Amino acid sequence: MKHALDALDRGAEPERTVLRDAVRALLAELSRRAPGRSVEVRVPPFGAIQCVAGPRHTRGTPPNVVETDPITWVLVATERVSWADALRDGRLRASGIRTDLTEFLPLGAETADD
Repeated sequence: MKHALDALDRGAEPERTVLRDAVRALLAELSRRAPGRSVEVRVPPFGAIQCVAGPRHTRGTPPNVVETDPITWVLVATERVSWADALRDGRLRASGIRTDLTEFLPLGAETADD
């Protein structure tokens, strides 16, 4: 993840594989910190998880969905961009009453050595 953050901090776009690995590491960390199945977090094309304790969703479109692009996910998950700013700017979409993930952020300290 360090390589992805270094590139983003320089204003460059990380290589695709570096960005993919960072997105997946951050999603895995969110899943570890917020176990459950009430919120679906989607970061196409690299990953999607279910997390946050609460009623489990099993069919159709989940009622609590967070979706964003890979770069925005890395920036928000590491608090380089605030959740509120990304939501306001439309870079992050969140629908449902359980989708505010700010209590679990920042992510990444445990996965920063790659």
